[in-house]
Amino acid sequence: MTVAARLAPFLPSRLVAATARVLYTRFEPELARLDELCPAGCGTALDVGGWYGPWSRRLARTARQVVTVEPVPRLAGLLRSSAPANMRIVEAAASDVAGTARLWLPAGDGGERGVSSLVQRDIHGRGIDVRTVTLDSLGLSDVGFIKIDVDGNEQAVLRGARELLTRDRPALFIELEARIQPVAPVVDHLAELGYQGWVLPAKNWVPLRDFGLESHQAATAHVVQQGLLRRVLPLSGPRYVNSVLFLPDGRRPAGAAQA
Repeated sequence: MTVAARLAPFLPSRLVAATARVLYTRFEPELARLDELCPAGCGTALDVGGWYGPWSRRLARTARQVVTVEPVPRLAGLLRSSAPANMRIVEAAASDVAGTARLWLPAGDGGERGVSSLVQRDIHGRGIDVRTVTLDSLGLSDVGFIKIDVDGNEQAVLRGARELLTRDRPALFIELEARIQPVAPVVDHLAELGYQGWVLPAKNWVPLRDFGLESHQAATAHVVQQGLLRRVLPLSGPRYVNSVLFLPDGRRPAGAAQA
């Protein structure tokens, strides 16, 4: 566990949340280019796996409505307590069936590390029962953007959103890590639906098929152990790319390299 994760339970939750939101554009620079992913007036935006809300709060500035799906009760409550008027919090885990499931967290973690999942890994030491929902069941319309960070449960989330994806063709921003689950099944599933992947290793978007995400992650795996604070410091070493933008029907992100 990193120093930041050890300290978080002893600090005011709102302070931790505010700090995470401020630092997150350094950790995930795609967030700083949100206007390319979810332009002003993009309709409904979904944040699946809200954590402390770095994506949700920024999305609320541009989207007409933001729906944040967060299964950890403490985090969902924190998000709800400070949500802007156009932000709705769904306290549940997104999956491919509605019901109840076991959400796994590290021992002693109340959600601070952002690694809870319906898929149990060796880092998980305890489980809690949570409600599950499908994205298709939320009754949403005009969905323009979906961010998904669910630590290994991506396929189930996408299966539970098939009607939405077919109808609205939103942009998808999905965290994919080969150390957790193979990347190919998600990429292949979305390719069948007409989506192409893009990554942002530097200043310009490049096609996922030209990048070699799994080999990149293997070469930079040591970065993951550094924790959020060390990863946002200047000159801290290489960046670990772990998120992919998927766009449908031949769409391209601004400044993209030729596919």
